Amino acid sequence: MAKIEIKELIEAGVHFGHLTRKWNPNMASYIYTERKGIHIIDLYKTAAKIEDATNALQKIAASGRKILFVATKKQAKDIVAEKAETVNMPYITERWPGGMLTNFVTIRKAVKKMALIDRMKKDGSFDALSKREKLQINRQRAKLEKNLGSITDMTRLPAAILVVDIKREHIAIAEAQKLNIPIFAMVDTNSDPREIDYVIPSNDDASRSIDKVLSYLIDSIAEGLAERKSNKEKEVATKTKETTATPKTEKETPKAEKEVIKTTKEATTSKEK
Repeated sequence: MAKIEIKELIEAGVHFGHLTRKWNPNMASYIYTERKGIHIIDLYKTAAKIEDATNALQKIAASGRKILFVATKKQAKDIVAEKAETVNMPYITERWPGGMLTNFVTIRKAVKKMALIDRMKKDGSFDALSKREKLQINRQRAKLEKNLGSITDMTRLPAAILVVDIKREHIAIAEAQKLNIPIFAMVDTNSDPREIDYVIPSNDDASRSIDKVLSYLIDSIAEGLAERKSNKEKEVATKTKETTATPKTEKETPKAEKEVIKTTKEATTSKEK
């Protein structure tokens, strides 16, 4: 993972918090000072928290489990979608579907419905429908794609969720807490960090700040995935060697058995004579 530079965090505006009158007292330990009515976040603590989060995310990615990205605010949604796609992780950037985690079975049914519609279009059964039915199904497919298209590969509950702006995504936070799913989040000075397992004190409103913090997290996930791929390749190579070595033993055994049988026959024949 790339070294976290305080200078880069400053340039991205990660240190800018909210107005002092909008602060949450539970964020006091992460605030360095106040300037012109705005709280300034202690970036040394931010850097330390980013490091903790990256180490944990790398382990999750290396284990082969999924991390669900959640960010529905305008400044973050495009950045999150782009970065999550680079590491093939699921994400929600439109409205959070109620019960996404706590009622995951129903959500999976909706995802399967998309797959069913796609199959209908391929096998020709869609063409047999009336114009009105086609229109309704296409609208339904488009709606499902918009809300759930990014989680089609998430066949089970995620191992963790990564959130930008916990106040806005409070429903997602509540569902993850209920299921004891670890929560990683960018937490601004107006939020309560006690709800989060891996707090990253940072400006969650500016696009540059979001992009900078997520870049560190995405790099760690990519490293975890690369580690998993490397381990799998080693396992395959080891199995291949074992498989290649086994036939030699198998060929030697029948030959040895033939020699024993031959010797036994010769001994029997000589006795008979």
